Amino acid sequence: MDEKWLMAGALVTGYGLDLLLADPEGWPHPVRVYGWVIGKAEPLLNRGRGRFWKGAALTFALVGVVFTLFYGMQEFLLSFHPLALLAFNSVMVFYGLANQGLIREGKKVFSVLRKQGLEAGRKQLSRIVGRDTGDLSVQQVRIGALESMSENLSDGIIAPLFWYAIAGVPGMMAYKMVNTLDSMIGYRNERYEQFGKAAARLDDLVNWLPARLTVLLMAAASWNGRSLTFALRYGSRHKSPNSGYPEAALAGILDCRFGGPNRYRGIWVDKPFIGENNRTIEDREISRVISINHLSCLLMVLLVFFTVISCR
Repeated sequence: MDEKWLMAGALVTGYGLDLLLADPEGWPHPVRVYGWVIGKAEPLLNRGRGRFWKGAALTFALVGVVFTLFYGMQEFLLSFHPLALLAFNSVMVFYGLANQGLIREGKKVFSVLRKQGLEAGRKQLSRIVGRDTGDLSVQQVRIGALESMSENLSDGIIAPLFWYAIAGVPGMMAYKMVNTLDSMIGYRNERYEQFGKAAARLDDLVNWLPARLTVLLMAAASWNGRSLTFALRYGSRHKSPNSGYPEAALAGILDCRFGGPNRYRGIWVDKPFIGENNRTIEDREISRVISINHLSCLLMVLLVFFTVISCR
């Protein structure tokens, strides 16, 4: 079986597994292993002098080890039997995607808010956002869920598929390590400012193209040109060089306002607004956002599929 058809087959199978299973809690997952390794290494290295260089060394070492490990595993399985490689890569694509899990979490915030009330909705939102949720209004809870769904559409779905197209499962899994490093040590605070800077900058770099590609996919999925207008107008206002673009695209599609000041770990952060129409987000609008996420993911899978079979 040709390499391109092995890649294409694993892509389709992994995508199907994600739709069927999402991310079952309690199952083993490579990202949990990544998190464990980072959690063990960080307190040992993040002290004394040279924190930036130690953080950079850890970042590039872990990304390199992951890429090499998965590349070696692929070569071994291919020498054993192509179907063994197909099965392995299918499972890794499943682990690399977060489409169904992201949709499930966003939908659950709206459902819990509707059925159990504001306090339960705040608690549910805290599972998927970094901001403090204890004082949020119903409107802010809904906006927080939608912002998370748009941002994670990029770095949890489109970006892993982008790097799969570039470098197969090793590229996809290396990207997930970069993303995990950023989520654990890529903060601008006293503890991580120096140690996590390389991880944060590398995450910015590997997400630059996928974030902008996400905007195009969202525009195609919604058939709404305002998403492009908003991305051009507001995307660069976000502190992150990437997160603002898919958030702005979704704000444009819904013609609403995202962003604004929020509290993170007890500290107010004055974030800019994305959009100007401060209208009420309705409960029913989660269905539209779910459709956009699903269709954007499907379009990306098709794009990667045809790229793989055409270029390899």
